[in-house]
Amino acid sequence: MGKFGSRVAALTLGVAALVVVHAAKADTPIKFSLDWKFEGHTAPYILARKKGYFSDEGLDVTIDSGNGSVGAITRVASGAYDISFADINSLVEFNASHPDQAMKSIFMVYDRPPFSLFMLKKSGITKPEDLKGKTLGAPVFDASRKLFPAFAEATGLSMDDVKWESMDPPLREPMLVRGDVDGISGHYFTSVLNLESQGIKKEDMVVFKYADYGLDFYGNGILASRDMMENHGDELRGFLRAVVKGWRDAIANPAEAIAALKEVDPLIDTKLETERLNMVIEDNVVTDEVLAHGMGPISTDRMAKAIDQVSLAFGIQNPPKVADIFTSIYMPGEKDRKIK
Repeated sequence: MGKFGSRVAALTLGVAALVVVHAAKADTPIKFSLDWKFEGHTAPYILARKKGYFSDEGLDVTIDSGNGSVGAITRVASGAYDISFADINSLVEFNASHPDQAMKSIFMVYDRPPFSLFMLKKSGITKPEDLKGKTLGAPVFDASRKLFPAFAEATGLSMDDVKWESMDPPLREPMLVRGDVDGISGHYFTSVLNLESQGIKKEDMVVFKYADYGLDFYGNGILASRDMMENHGDELRGFLRAVVKGWRDAIANPAEAIAALKEVDPLIDTKLETERLNMVIEDNVVTDEVLAHGMGPISTDRMAKAIDQVSLAFGIQNPPKVADIFTSIYMPGEKDRKIK
């Protein structure tokens, strides 16, 4: 074969070995549950997968739609999924109710929460005090509804001041428009757009964002199963690096993210979901704190205050510590967390 042939053969074998190693690494499966349907706010994860950011980290990620944060948390707790995107406040409640299945969030996505109440201007409701004697509506699992006791405490209301009516999610905004309820609770980027689709202009809405009333909650974050945290730390770090890349690209080019989303769900309304994604980016993700330090970390003091407020809302007698709810040990470095 000769010296040159031997070198070529060795080089070929070396490249082949690298390919085999990479292929084996890329076979690491990850089941990831979203919190809701394939909508604008989920596009960055779809974009990250389409552009190969997960596979670059040696991960084969399956992304499934969800049916709410509680469902996304339960999916991971049961072992059916490895990672999910869910409301960290719902995680506090879940851990208190299921201490044997307690989990932790590993990365914050919504630095500012979307929890809100919505009324029509014609109702005459202009301030929280005006809610006394009114009927509010929402699904029983709605995060803003479940956190209403904390809003009431912060604004001088009592739980007896309002009556709640339950309904399925598709009926929430139509019931407000018809006058069946005086107000509804929901995520800002969901209910505003749903009301607009019902013919209600933004200037004809009254919105109470919880964050504007001293409720400094965090919103949705990434949480992982115990098995992932105990045995697959490197995979979690790679997953989070890919997530940031997806968000970074979606922030720079929302149209590209929604195009990727439409490949997954061809029935989405491109204009509507682009608007939803832009709302999430502006209201929930890109904050001064995130611009300064990148996505993912939390303030311990802020989280501790939020846990106390959540515990009040959910009637938790022994509030957990921040370390029981959130860990930063899988957090990518600051450079890998920058969104701009």
